[in-house]
Amino acid sequence: MRRSSHWVPLLALDAVLVTAFAAIGRQSHEHGLSVVGILQTAAPFLVALVVSSAAARVWSQPSRVVPHGLVVWIGTVCLGLALRVAAGATAALPFVIVATVTLGVLLLGRRAVTSRFAGRGVRARGTVN
Repeated sequence: MRRSSHWVPLLALDAVLVTAFAAIGRQSHEHGLSVVGILQTAAPFLVALVVSSAAARVWSQPSRVVPHGLVVWIGTVCLGLALRVAAGATAALPFVIVATVTLGVLLLGRRAVTSRFAGRGVRARGTVN
């Protein structure tokens, strides 16, 4: 079986979505939208995204919602919040709820959309990747 690297741009897209989550949060709380500030806010969740993606072995099926997407989502939220607290930031219950819901919509939604397009490509070519 040929090893595919199509998961790399999808992981990059996940990272963009996590960074967008951080930027929107900073903007809504009027913390400023400097690149450094956004990256400081996003960093714990980006580290968690990479670790969770490795744990889920996303390279095997990067658009699969269950179980890969669920592992990435829950891992990104839980480890991201733990790293955030370890770095001295807060994780109040409203933030935990918003992070959980927003990252769920973004990370699982991306997989739902890309799996739908991937399915069309398989049917159009008549082969399975």
